[in-house]
Amino acid sequence: MTEFLVGQRRVGSNAPVFIVAEACDNHMGNMGAAREMALRAKLAGADAVKYQHHLPEEEMLRDTPMSKNMSEPLFDFLKKHALSLSQHGELKHYCDDIGIQYMCTPFSYKAAEELVEAKLLDVIKIGSGEMTDIPSLEKMTAFGLPMIVSTGMCEIGEIAETYEALIKRGAKLGLMNCVSEYPPVYEDINLNFIGTMRQRFPMAVIGHSDHTPTLFTSLAAVALGAKIIEKHVILSKLTPGPDQSVSIEFDELADLVRGIRIIEASSGAERRVHEREKEIRTWAFRSVVSTRRIRSGETITQEMVWTKRPGTGIPSKEMPKLLGRRAARDIEANRLLSWEDVS
Repeated sequence: MTEFLVGQRRVGSNAPVFIVAEACDNHMGNMGAAREMALRAKLAGADAVKYQHHLPEEEMLRDTPMSKNMSEPLFDFLKKHALSLSQHGELKHYCDDIGIQYMCTPFSYKAAEELVEAKLLDVIKIGSGEMTDIPSLEKMTAFGLPMIVSTGMCEIGEIAETYEALIKRGAKLGLMNCVSEYPPVYEDINLNFIGTMRQRFPMAVIGHSDHTPTLFTSLAAVALGAKIIEKHVILSKLTPGPDQSVSIEFDELADLVRGIRIIEASSGAERRVHEREKEIRTWAFRSVVSTRRIRSGETITQEMVWTKRPGTGIPSKEMPKLLGRRAARDIEANRLLSWEDVS
């Protein structure tokens, strides 16, 4: 099955779901907040915390139209709040110290190049807006790092084009089911597309990048086979910013991690009687009992027997085999029958 390494962590196949706390720019450029987000993600049980590296002049024109979730042009917001490369280096060192995987999304080839040259990345995470930028993505494959690509705003044919281009160049690849609405309409999420992606793109690890303000769709995505979950996080929902409406706080992240691990533990496909069920089975199942006194030599009829707990006598499913046989001895009313009671 498909898998790759992020640092020392296996991602995909039978590995635990890789849970990414997406800090995005919810730190608003404050390094204290950015470090606190890493620590809180670690304490919540996430595998990784992810930031973003923006070089506004490299990724957009100044007059790029802005979405409804923004209160000012994105170019201006990023000039005010984006972290510098040296700040990313500080965050990487801090993440290493506290034992959580540092990740970062570069929003241009130049940003990726800077992060790689600074030896900050173990995996390249690509946002949905760059998914169809095949020239840049192809060039990034030369870094030799796994790539996780979100697929919001894209048709399946566009996903296929990117998948084929990157697999052709030997990339270890993850593809994230994603809807780039902030927040999304639930009817637009189409979680069962995860199954389609698993079939259509077998050489990629399939995950889910979630922009809802709740936990439910992420938990459902895991049940449907997603092996990577990315969820936006924020220290306080009172913090302004373009991702505020799609982010959860860290106590909710802890609930999400716990829920994912419970779903994983519960997702086996084997059917058997488990050891802890066997004791209960002895009393919870039903056996054949007499409904009245039966004298020795009487023929057993349906009116004489029925089923009650416990399950330590003749199993209830065997009751038809008793009918028409003769009692080998007197049987008191309301007693478990045994095969020795009949001839």
